[in-house]
Amino acid sequence: MTELWRKTAREMVALLAGGEVRPVEAVDAAAQRIEATNGAVNAVVTLCLERAKDAAAQMESKGHPEHPGPGYLYGLPISVKDLNDVAGVRCTLGSPIYADRVPTESDFMVQTLEANGAIVIGKSNTPEFGAGANTFNEVFGSTRNPWDTRMNCGGSSGGAAVNLATGQTWLATGSDLGGSLRIPGAFCSIVGLRPSPGRCPRGTSASLMLFDDMAVVGPMARNVGDVALMLDAMVGQYARDPISLPIPDEAFQIAARAAKPPRRVGWSATLGVAPVDPEVAEICAAAAQSFTDLGATVDDACPDFNGASKMFHSLRGASFVAAHRTHMAEHRDLLKPEIIWNYEHGMALSTLDHAEAKQARGRLYAGMCDFFETHDLLVTPTVMTPPFPAEIRYLEEVEGVKFDNYVEWLMHTFVLTPTGCPAVSVPCGFTKAGLPVGLQLIGPPRGEAALLSAAAAFEANCSLEWQTPIDPRVK
Repeated sequence: MTELWRKTAREMVALLAGGEVRPVEAVDAAAQRIEATNGAVNAVVTLCLERAKDAAAQMESKGHPEHPGPGYLYGLPISVKDLNDVAGVRCTLGSPIYADRVPTESDFMVQTLEANGAIVIGKSNTPEFGAGANTFNEVFGSTRNPWDTRMNCGGSSGGAAVNLATGQTWLATGSDLGGSLRIPGAFCSIVGLRPSPGRCPRGTSASLMLFDDMAVVGPMARNVGDVALMLDAMVGQYARDPISLPIPDEAFQIAARAAKPPRRVGWSATLGVAPVDPEVAEICAAAAQSFTDLGATVDDACPDFNGASKMFHSLRGASFVAAHRTHMAEHRDLLKPEIIWNYEHGMALSTLDHAEAKQARGRLYAGMCDFFETHDLLVTPTVMTPPFPAEIRYLEEVEGVKFDNYVEWLMHTFVLTPTGCPAVSVPCGFTKAGLPVGLQLIGPPRGEAALLSAAAAFEANCSLEWQTPIDPRVK
């Protein structure tokens, strides 16, 4: 029982379903692993052990549904990103403004997971309001990369990725606007899936930005099969989430188990717009070519992403104005500079800027649809660079290209966001310094099943899924 943290989520669910492990034992195992590792990485920032043990005891006394769905988790402990509400558990959003906030209502995502047998054991660290791909804030400090604790773990779902990489939990929730499920997946050598907008419900009954289709919540795990399991546990439809999608007729786990490789793969190191570290490009190019081992053809091809960066910043800027008007008016002195930059960028936009961004998004989406008429999969590096020291807030330059804002180094992920296409980061190798590199696989609109099947085929051929969990490597 002391080694349960090494097992996959699917193995744990099988043990819980068969009664070989009780939910309370799973909670104890996770708590012990958190205690043993969290001091080195600072990934879990709020524990809710009493709540978790109460939920486990209730589950053991009441039993499980007679006919549970394919995503039922039988009492498996999970972590929830500290941007998402869990009733009765402190949720700071990584901001001093909300340092003592305790919500009374759970996020729809959390309600869905708990209805499907998940037990929330704690909250994972995030940058303030999820802004940025380095997980630090003024409330809890910095989360460290377990492969080298001197390094950035990525973000904004950095705490969740570290939970998984160190074996603190078997599954974790994350969210993604510019790449926040995919980037920490790449930096920590785990799997982060950005699903289609609406695939996983988000928000609460009091949410205001209900029609936002750029920010999504999604699953993170150590391997593709476990991500598929969690996606099955997260799907659901709520009238109060107007873009939420119906539960699919066939479980995503079936697609992952099939591990069907794509026939036609388009590879691009740069997407035609982004610089990339040569070592990352070399590792990812070799990984992309490995699809030929599975019978696929791989060619240099991608849609036209010219103008996508400007379009994304316009759309993101408008969302920051909507989300942070009150914060700027009442608590500007407590906000980090990156939040202020995003807000002021949004405020400076004209009506014409908004119109052009919407038109550019439409052109990009049409281009993606055209691309997927001749290809099954688009493959790129997840991030243009390996992990870097945690003290560096963000990269200002890569390969001689200077950036004028704090998110431009995340271009490989954020230019994909407005397309709405599902994307997953899978481990694909390590640099000479031993730091993880992730490969981003993008599927057609609402094509999670085919994407997960292709990712599982790649993973089986790559043989990297058993690299985690690890003990933090303190350097």
